[in-house]
Amino acid sequence: MIHLKRILGILGGLLVIGLLVLALIPSPIDPAAYDPLPGPTFEGALASNSRLRNAEILAPAEAHGPEDVDVDDRGRIVAGLEDGRILRLTPQEDGSHRNEVLARTGGRPLGLAFSPTGALLVADAYKGLLSIDEAGGIEVLATEAQGVPFGFTDDLDVASDGTVYFSDASSRYSVDEYLYDLLEARPHGRLLAYDPEAGKVRVLLDGLYFANGIALSRDEDFVLVNETYRYRILRYWLKGERAGTSEIFLDALPGFPDGISANRKGTFWIALFTIRNPLMDRLHPRPWAKSLLAKLPKALWPKAAPYGFVLAVNENGRILESLQDPGGQVVREVTSAQQHGSFLYLGNLSGKGIARWKIPPELMRPQP
Repeated sequence: MIHLKRILGILGGLLVIGLLVLALIPSPIDPAAYDPLPGPTFEGALASNSRLRNAEILAPAEAHGPEDVDVDDRGRIVAGLEDGRILRLTPQEDGSHRNEVLARTGGRPLGLAFSPTGALLVADAYKGLLSIDEAGGIEVLATEAQGVPFGFTDDLDVASDGTVYFSDASSRYSVDEYLYDLLEARPHGRLLAYDPEAGKVRVLLDGLYFANGIALSRDEDFVLVNETYRYRILRYWLKGERAGTSEIFLDALPGFPDGISANRKGTFWIALFTIRNPLMDRLHPRPWAKSLLAKLPKALWPKAAPYGFVLAVNENGRILESLQDPGGQVVREVTSAQQHGSFLYLGNLSGKGIARWKIPPELMRPQP
């Protein structure tokens, strides 16, 4: 008994010393208090389902972390991988795909979209806004806006006139530190527009909370930008009486909105990286707790639940349908959802392969 008390005393002393040391170590973040709005209940269009478990996985051996996916007018699938490669999958007559490396950016390619001229435009977290030609040649289009370098070039969409709308997720934290941005809960993101004629970038919105997915409306009269760490989506008006103003398009989402795309028929596809973490929501109002957590090894941080989640939303902000895979048995960490023909192609953060899901007829109809 004496030995046990002595051991417990030593352990208690070490714990106190450890806590004192932890308190004295400078935190890598300057966290702000934030009270998240309660998330919605999983009912109606959000009712739990396993529809994404019917997805087919393409190129599992070659595609590691295909953050964003797009398809050109020849049906070739492109994906930006975690090692900096742009992978291209060309469909074959037997239904298979021939895989090749289109380009190597030397960074982390995130958002992908084809321009009206056929060039592949890339938002690379490290390299900025890029253009890649058919032969894989890379041109750097922009690396800063108004004298502020891009810190985390993230997603993009391209208008019919060639204007590129894109996001700089965080001017403070890089792609390797995105969880610090989550804990800090301060607005470091921007919505930007690149004019291909002038070769210049304009800042449309500043002070965004991790500016992420970008998508234009059917008539290109507004553009959406996801604020991932606020569980919401903003709408910025490009035309009409409200041009130059913004508003909340969707709020209090059930998870973290990552990529967003538009089929240009009135439907937006919103990829949710995962569902909310209740512990993280309880930590947000307590900056001191987040400051301490940021000092600990990331292995001790709250974990993202494995979950596949995509929303279909109309241009009025109404959720039409949800596609889910609870537990992430087939699809998880969904970072992008791109419609091409009757299929939805899904990217992910760090998994293997591109998911392809057959869209049912009721979700193929144009929205009023």
